[in-house]
Amino acid sequence: MLGRRALGIAFVGGLLGARALHAQGPLARPVPFPPKLVDTRIVIAMDHRVGLPNLPLTVAQQLNFFREEGLDIELRDYADTGQAMAAVLAKEAHVLSAPFTQLLNPALRESMWQSFVVQARAPQVVLGVSTRTLTGYRNGKDLRGRRVGCSVHDDTSRQLLSRVLQRDGVGEAEIQLAMLANHTAALQAFRAGQLDALCHADPVITQLEQSGELRVVADARNLRGTHEVFGGPLPVGCLSAPAGFVEQFPRLTQALTDAMVHALKWLQTAGPSDLIKTVPEGHFQGDRALYLASVERSREAWTVDGLMPKGGPEAAARALGEASIGPVDLARRFTNVFAAKAKERFRA
Repeated sequence: MLGRRALGIAFVGGLLGARALHAQGPLARPVPFPPKLVDTRIVIAMDHRVGLPNLPLTVAQQLNFFREEGLDIELRDYADTGQAMAAVLAKEAHVLSAPFTQLLNPALRESMWQSFVVQARAPQVVLGVSTRTLTGYRNGKDLRGRRVGCSVHDDTSRQLLSRVLQRDGVGEAEIQLAMLANHTAALQAFRAGQLDALCHADPVITQLEQSGELRVVADARNLRGTHEVFGGPLPVGCLSAPAGFVEQFPRLTQALTDAMVHALKWLQTAGPSDLIKTVPEGHFQGDRALYLASVERSREAWTVDGLMPKGGPEAAARALGEASIGPVDLARRFTNVFAAKAKERFRA
């Protein structure tokens, strides 16, 4: 049993349910919606701003693509997706960047959230096993009784693990699940031999991969691996808002989408030197080479045009399970109208 204080993790018997949609602590002052587009300040709420699914957002801000569209953007980080979503509901932020699965939460049916541009079509999370304790790993059955680490703040990592277990007929109660507070906790626990497997995002996975300590067994950094686990592309980094926002501010929504598609097109040909010049130093977390290696492993994950990938909403529904979300009209949870216009404009 690991110490909660020492490594910031706790063992539980199964995967956690969806987090409550409420913010912790006092809410900030509600943000206004200015009637004019030029110099409009828009707050985009997210969790894990430095995460790779949000890289196009960072690019759009750093290269002034938002400013070119007449927007003044603030990227505001929250502890988790639930709090980021609550911020938008409380009008403390305008737009949310989150996995599409979040928009299928039954609690959001009244506000009818809608995604209007998609950053990535793969969740960029990986399940890997220890090359010391699970050398003979063949499938999820070999995880029975094993200690498996998962990010406490990343729902997609838990969804990946859950799908692998279900596919191979393993119950969640049959593993020892360790919820990891952050990347440092994940790295320390794995290297200390306190985990037999790890389901996490980069750069931790790439670092352990490079050192030969971890073998990847389910890779959702690319389209092939994502299809194998989820049965299709899994949209994440979706810019979304309650449908009323999209209907009331179509020009603003289009401007946001145009800047994002511009960034996505830029990423298609951006090399290491381009990224070093563009990405803030803090995103590298002290290791530029590791960050760049992680980007290369995930390059296929980003969409080329911001469109919702075909089969993406259905894959998201499968990731959550019909029992947890009930009947839902997937077609109403997203629109490709704005991304299609941006695609034509930028020839993405």
